[in-house]
Amino acid sequence: MGKASLLAAAGVAALIGLAGCGGAGGDTGGAGDIPDNRAFGEYRPVGEQYAVKVPEGWARTEIGDTATFTDKLNTITVTLGSSPAAPTTADGTAALDALAGKTPGFAAGSVSTVQRRSGTALLITYRADAPADPVTGKIVNDDVERYEFWHDRQLLTVTLAGPHGADNIDPWRTVTDSVRWLNSATVTTGG
Repeated sequence: MGKASLLAAAGVAALIGLAGCGGAGGDTGGAGDIPDNRAFGEYRPVGEQYAVKVPEGWARTEIGDTATFTDKLNTITVTLGSSPAAPTTADGTAALDALAGKTPGFAAGSVSTVQRRSGTALLITYRADAPADPVTGKIVNDDVERYEFWHDRQLLTVTLAGPHGADNIDPWRTVTDSVRWLNSATVTTGG
């Protein structure tokens, strides 16, 4: 084998090796994957009714009883509301039906109940288009998992969204397993 052939073979081997290294910063996952070794910090809103762990370093926006955390293609939205009773799978199915007509890129998933450390949660899954990137205009279709935790007339909705097919199973589980109720103050509904 000549010197040119050896150099070409070495160059191809180097390119194959680099291709296996993934994106910048050592992230070897696909687009939108949250690294499994990501550090998490606890978030407690004003009033401290609940606590939830979210990835450190993500941008946070708070409007009323809703906190949204974002980083690149992933979003976590946490909303505290009230409900006289725990949500049921029938409620989840009705929510999916309501989303179908008004959500771009919508594809229904499933409705089920799941066990997390804070108790039983209603899980609603579906796909939906994320807002267009303000710079590129690109729209990404997201996998969405919406968890509804109920305690003492309080309803905490934790919505996790990331690009369709991204491997976020472990980080999303970290978030939903971390939900804790910090007080048992009853939300009054009048009368």
